[in-house]
Amino acid sequence: MADSFPDIKTIVVRVNTDKPVRKTPYQVKGVFMRQFPDEAIVPMLNGSLRDQFLYPRVQVKILNEQIYIIGINEGVSPVLQLSEKFKAFDFGNITFEVESFDIEESKEQFIPSSKLLRYRFVTPWVALNHMTGGKYRFLTNQEKPSYLNKLIGQNIVFLANEVGIKLKDDIVTRVNVSSLFPKPVDDNKWGAFMGDFETNFILPNYIGVGNGITRGFGTIFGVFNPDLLSFNKKELEDDTGSKEPLEIDKQENLEVISTLDVPKPKRKKRNNSRNNRKKQNKKIDSKKVQSEQSTSKKRINIKSQKKNQSSNKKYPRSGRVFSEEFDIEPDTVNVKPDVTNDDIDQKFNTEQHHKKQHKF
Repeated sequence: MADSFPDIKTIVVRVNTDKPVRKTPYQVKGVFMRQFPDEAIVPMLNGSLRDQFLYPRVQVKILNEQIYIIGINEGVSPVLQLSEKFKAFDFGNITFEVESFDIEESKEQFIPSSKLLRYRFVTPWVALNHMTGGKYRFLTNQEKPSYLNKLIGQNIVFLANEVGIKLKDDIVTRVNVSSLFPKPVDDNKWGAFMGDFETNFILPNYIGVGNGITRGFGTIFGVFNPDLLSFNKKELEDDTGSKEPLEIDKQENLEVISTLDVPKPKRKKRNNSRNNRKKQNKKIDSKKVQSEQSTSKKRINIKSQKKNQSSNKKYPRSGRVFSEEFDIEPDTVNVKPDVTNDDIDQKFNTEQHHKKQHKF
């Protein structure tokens, strides 16, 4: 089956440091970008390739207080290049010396499987955003598992499309969560679950699914192959669930997701909107300059008229003429797009906005 699909490669680098890493993925990426600004991995971390890759090709995780760096397809080479330069990570208030690192490379990922494979969420799966969360809230407890099955199925179809896999067959899923009541995540009105899921699709270890991927949420691990690089082998050994691939035809309570029913995500054209704002600002600035020049000329003309009138010993013209000369000011001076755009630009340059750039 794999012969008809492109060979998608992935790589996982686990960095072993001299002390436990108690930092966020966002902080670790910041150190990478600061210490290695000229590396090919930087555009894949700072969001500048978001329009090209909706699904991040390089992901950073903190698991068991260790740094994991995952490269997917186009991200494999940049991750390998960076790993060769690991010596220490300076966070300002603390420095982590790199003692060694482990590398796990995989081939033929993101392809359908003839059997049902099981994956565990090693970090919370943020399945619900403000839209899906609203729908989920009004479902009965009998309807909620089916809804979650469809969501994970849509996540998988999205991943396949993003890496260039054209799915023809349906995706089957079965989600098992520890509780049907989601735990809130931050202030984003997101809902997260822990548990596992089964599907007929091969996914790489440690990639993220769902919302908040670049923040480390939704990290998965294939329980069907525990011999690979494991974040916690003891936890896998204590797992009572089945680790062997299962025959799909013999399973119950599976949800079938048609690839044709999954809507394609819309790509945001942030650059165009910024260009439009710049053009709008230029037009407004040009109008303001023209208005100021016109106003200045009128002031000069009025002063000249007053001087001539005074020299000719004539009474000055009515003040009404003076007021009428400036009746156009409210139409130009009181227009405030510049203030609004400045406020928007400031918001775009905040840490909170850069975090949002990396959301799905």
